[in-house]
Amino acid sequence: MIIGILGVQGNLQEHMAATRKAMDSLNVSGQVILVKDSKTLGHCDGLIIPGGESTTIWKLLDKTDLFWGVKEFARSGKPVFGTCAGLIILAKKGDKQVNQTGQELLRLMDVKVDRNAFGRQKDSFSVDLWVPRVSAKPFHCVFIRAPAVEKVWSDVEVLAKYSDKIVAVRQGNILGIAFHPELTEDTKFHEYFLKMVLEKKSKTTGSD
Repeated sequence: MIIGILGVQGNLQEHMAATRKAMDSLNVSGQVILVKDSKTLGHCDGLIIPGGESTTIWKLLDKTDLFWGVKEFARSGKPVFGTCAGLIILAKKGDKQVNQTGQELLRLMDVKVDRNAFGRQKDSFSVDLWVPRVSAKPFHCVFIRAPAVEKVWSDVEVLAKYSDKIVAVRQGNILGIAFHPELTEDTKFHEYFLKMVLEKKSKTTGSD
């Protein structure tokens, strides 16, 4: 198994460490690599898009072949996991603030996002949330200038809410959350994503 971390911005080393720890927890052998071009992405079985500043991430993607590379990767059925700004990038629609920046979204999830649903940087906080599909125990969620999902369409599954706002969603092979799982010791979300990757790999192998 090879998991790529989109290497344009965000907590790259933290995501790499959390993914390796999740592999150990699941007793799965694999590699975690930084992805900065589509050629490298082509070697991956799953991709994580870290948080950061969504407009900056988009600009960096747009300067490379990765914008279309990520779209093709996801459309091939390979799992993609977006955290915080990564969730914004994955969305079909953004709020007024996103639209004003001229930022183009990957449009891989049938959701509309509110870019700063929980306020600015000074309004960052952490809270324990129940996410039954991911863990039998509460997950400690770190929200930093976090977005939220305003609306879902189609077959999008809502995994978690906080204060009546949707903060975790899944649509097929795409997973998006509004918080930063890489900033906690709990790797359950990374484990959940790795299970998605394993499921995809088993289906691909079974069809060969």
